[in-house]
Amino acid sequence: MARKGTQDSSQTASLGFEAKLWEVADLLRNNMDPGEYKHVVLGLLFLKYIDDAFAERGEQLQEAVADPKSSYYIANAKEREQELKALLEDRDEYTAENILWLPPNARWSYIRNMAPQPNIGRIIDDAMYAIEKENPIFTVLPKVYALPNLTRENLRDLINFVNRINLGTLEHQRKDTLGRVYEYFLSRFAGAEGKAGGDFYTPKSVVRLLVEILEPYKGRIYDPCCGSGGMFAQALEFILAHNGRRDQVTIYGQESNYTTWRMAQMNLAIRGIEASLGKKHADSFHEDLHLDLQADYILANPPFNTSDWGSERLENDVRWKYGRPPASNANFAWIQHILHHLAPSGTAGVVLANGSMSSLQSGEGEIRRSIIEADLVDCMVALPGQLFYSTQISACLWFLTKSKSTLGHRPRKGQTLFIDARRLGQMESRVHRALTAEDIQRVADTFHAWRNKDGRYKDIPGFCKSSTLEEIQARDFVLAPGLYVGAEETEDSREPFEDRMERLVTDLRDQLARSERLEVQIKSALKGLGYEI
Repeated sequence: MARKGTQDSSQTASLGFEAKLWEVADLLRNNMDPGEYKHVVLGLLFLKYIDDAFAERGEQLQEAVADPKSSYYIANAKEREQELKALLEDRDEYTAENILWLPPNARWSYIRNMAPQPNIGRIIDDAMYAIEKENPIFTVLPKVYALPNLTRENLRDLINFVNRINLGTLEHQRKDTLGRVYEYFLSRFAGAEGKAGGDFYTPKSVVRLLVEILEPYKGRIYDPCCGSGGMFAQALEFILAHNGRRDQVTIYGQESNYTTWRMAQMNLAIRGIEASLGKKHADSFHEDLHLDLQADYILANPPFNTSDWGSERLENDVRWKYGRPPASNANFAWIQHILHHLAPSGTAGVVLANGSMSSLQSGEGEIRRSIIEADLVDCMVALPGQLFYSTQISACLWFLTKSKSTLGHRPRKGQTLFIDARRLGQMESRVHRALTAEDIQRVADTFHAWRNKDGRYKDIPGFCKSSTLEEIQARDFVLAPGLYVGAEETEDSREPFEDRMERLVTDLRDQLARSERLEVQIKSALKGLGYEI
């Protein structure tokens, strides 16, 4: 399968209404925290999505009973009307087409008509309960619409705006309209919530880079701290963009925060992604819900530098093969948990704080050394700053593998690729940066050129360097790419030292002479005005 592919432009361009919808939703901020009103907005979007598909199926049935070519066709108008009425309320006619059955009080038309009512919040909560009762796969829908700080007027305005958006029809499913709106809102909510919001959301450009490097075409994909499920959504997007099939991957995830776990369930459900996220929220360290999993691909963005992670309860854990992680920092607990769940031929991409590349505190240096000497580090990428909503701490990507000679790639035993991407990216706002599509392609292409048998990789000073275990050992097992890639090569750096010094001295003489001439001219001009210096 070819690595490069292009996404349908209809799936990447702006939908045109996201910003306006955000403005309407943001009215709720006056009375609610972002952590609360994100569930109000995302729940309504989900409800509109499933109702669009439900209503479209109803229209198809209505057309079918009047179409002589259809098996549903009924010639007699009166009988047709009676049959249609029965069909529209036949649950099997919907579920057979993988469409959720909606009871009457959970249908958007009912909610829209009831929007002016003073108890509209309770009406929507009841709709959510009804959907869960009829569709047991959903047990995490928000029931927050009757909260006292959610005014009827704001909720009515939000319903009226959402009513104008098509989300769940076949056309908009192909465009992934709801998925894109959901992604947009998750990013905006993360920005609005600041540090707390970043815990459930990994910036899209970072996830895309992980996915483009790992290439999860098929197999078992795992995220032990899956947040709102963005890693999985991007993995699916990659598969479809490269002409792959979603039924060739199996998704496993875990999330310790109950609210975030619910968001992940909804995020995946709206995209039609089946995933095993466990029957409950749970901590991957202390209640591993996928004990026997050996994953082909692991993507993870663990919380940075977590100090309160209950290490005292895991002193002799089987996962600490390369050393017991310190109680003061969970970074190497996450790396070893991921290595424990990585299949013999699997690959992993992990986002961690930059300190993980060089820290010597509390035995971290020895753990890192053991992992390096086991030849598990395939590639290290230093990221630019200001990418994350949750922290200003600089971050890096660890790419891990248990075999550097499988999956048709070239043998690279004892080799690690270092990429310094700190100068990449563009500012999206005053405080946040994002990697561009070109940046992502450049880093991913560099990695694949290095790893592939037919790749034409070359070291580029200041950007990338393929280093040996001996070189890493000589730098005390520190993995910061800047130590290896060196300075960016410029025109001056290729000029012989003696020639460059002669040229610079000549330039300096010219500048000094010009300065003297300008000083004389300035003094003369001031003297003409009656001023002496």
